Amino acid sequence: MMDNLRAAANNVVLKIILGLIVASFVLTGVGDYLIGGSKDYAAKVNGQEIGRAQFEQAVQNERSRMQEQLGENFSVLAGNDGYMQQMRQQVLSQLIDEELIDQYARKLELNISDAQIKQAIFAVPAFHTNNQFDNEKYLDQVRRLGLTPDRYAELLRKQLATQQLIQGLGATQFSLPKEIDSLVAQAAQDRVVRTATIDVAAIAKTLNVTDEEVKGYYDSNKGRFIDPEAFKVSYLLLDAARVMDSVKITDADIAAFYEKNKQEFTQPERKRFSVIQLKTEADARAVLDELKNGADFAALAKEKSQDVVSRRNGGDLGWMDANATVDELQQANLTEKGQLSEPVKSSVGYLIVRLDDIQAAQVKPLSAVRDDIAVRAKREKALDEFFALQRKVSEAASNDNESLASAEEVAGQKSIETAWFSHDQVPAELNFPQVTQVILGGTLLGDNGAPGSKSDVIGVGVGVGVDGDRAIVLRITDHRAETPRPLDQVRDEIVQVLKVQKAQQQANLQAEKILVDLKQGKDDSLKAANLSFGAPDTLSSVSQGNVLAESVFALPVPQQDKVSYGVARDQEGNVVLVALDSVKPHAITDEQKAQFTSQVEQSAVTTLFDTLVSSLRTEATIKLGAAAQEQQPQ
Repeated sequence: MMDNLRAAANNVVLKIILGLIVASFVLTGVGDYLIGGSKDYAAKVNGQEIGRAQFEQAVQNERSRMQEQLGENFSVLAGNDGYMQQMRQQVLSQLIDEELIDQYARKLELNISDAQIKQAIFAVPAFHTNNQFDNEKYLDQVRRLGLTPDRYAELLRKQLATQQLIQGLGATQFSLPKEIDSLVAQAAQDRVVRTATIDVAAIAKTLNVTDEEVKGYYDSNKGRFIDPEAFKVSYLLLDAARVMDSVKITDADIAAFYEKNKQEFTQPERKRFSVIQLKTEADARAVLDELKNGADFAALAKEKSQDVVSRRNGGDLGWMDANATVDELQQANLTEKGQLSEPVKSSVGYLIVRLDDIQAAQVKPLSAVRDDIAVRAKREKALDEFFALQRKVSEAASNDNESLASAEEVAGQKSIETAWFSHDQVPAELNFPQVTQVILGGTLLGDNGAPGSKSDVIGVGVGVGVDGDRAIVLRITDHRAETPRPLDQVRDEIVQVLKVQKAQQQANLQAEKILVDLKQGKDDSLKAANLSFGAPDTLSSVSQGNVLAESVFALPVPQQDKVSYGVARDQEGNVVLVALDSVKPHAITDEQKAQFTSQVEQSAVTTLFDTLVSSLRTEATIKLGAAAQEQQPQ
């Protein structure tokens, strides 16, 4: 949620604008406000807990998002303990921000109704099939997120309240045309540059690192070299669909289901009424007299009825059963075909009612609904057997603390053992909030973290019947506490880090020396480094994707016939010398200007929002629990 609020500021133009609008702003980090705690929660925000399971699920969701975004490249990052620790801290910071905003929204009494939640869910394209809301797809997608429908609705409620708050902030922002023109003139530019790159990797290959330096780095960064807590789990997955495949339905089962649910196959007695609606009782009695004297009901209805809908059909209201019959028609108390009522007072005047026909209750024969009943009876029997199986497995598991053997025998299937996994790598088949909470919560571990008891049967179905009902019973078969990695295992990694750090320092010093000479009109040190500027390249502030752009557009505008010099970094971490030759205005269309104005206003709202979060943090009492402290760098 918080990432979406900042998305509008992720390009060069808006960074320039923000620099012009806001003199300085620092979003204070989590660490400055955290006071150590001892309980197994991630954090407490003004007394409100962010639970360990919620935190771990949020980390897993972020991991899945990054993996989907980066593909195979994510495995490189996932193998970097420092990166994963940083990601966990960012997730915790985001959860704290969201809790603060939620508390603030409640304080302002920004209420989101159930109807708004329902409308928002119906509007999500991912939940649609053929442009229609698909409930099974919705439930499946929510389950894939590791959420229950109720939890998803609660998160959506918070998000909508936050959006309501943002809209309120946006209503306070406006930009004058002259301000926009000035910002456009400063931000919409083309800059012609030449670059010379100092290759950091090449320098690193020439450098050496001493044992003392490696040991010093290891001692100062032990928190980066920790093998996280890990588990091996054996589990039985009970699937109602598997039970369904084994269920057999007899004719007797079908007949019993039919008798038990006969009311579902019965069409109740129906009556067909016609009405003539009049303004006054006198008008109604006059029409009744005409009908008694032989006048045609349909003709009078078309001529005199005040009800424009039934009048077109000669007063005919169609068939209706007792549940669909309105009070006024019931008050007429008509029991015989063709019978007329006395004038009946209603909220719209007076009614003359005629009972046109009666259709007796009808029961569909078993032969007409047999196929449908066979499917339903099989589902019902499968669910009964599935829940009975869960009870038997639960009892068997509770009587055998050493293994899942007894539960396997009752279930008629072998358990599955996972490979080692950490908090951030829970296997997909176990990645449900109610399951991860049991695994990571510590309740299944014995003394000193040794494997202990088994879980009860944990339902992980999505509530759509046999096709979605599943349950898991599990046991932690092995456990490894969080442990520091010894120096000899990480030595090569540290050597490479230190070489790159030294190379970057050397490249920076070299770049600064060259930069001083260039600003004095000399290029001796540039040539001595065997460097030269490449061909001119034009960078536009309204384009994105060039990693050098931010540094290039921070350089001062060169004077006539002069060059502005600066230093930047490229995507590989190399040091890049930049020569800015000229700056030209970049023409934009009216449509681009309108979009630009919208982005400026959105950026201002984002800044206000970040300032609000910073203020809420300053006033809040935020405590780390043990679950979060375990992840902090040492």
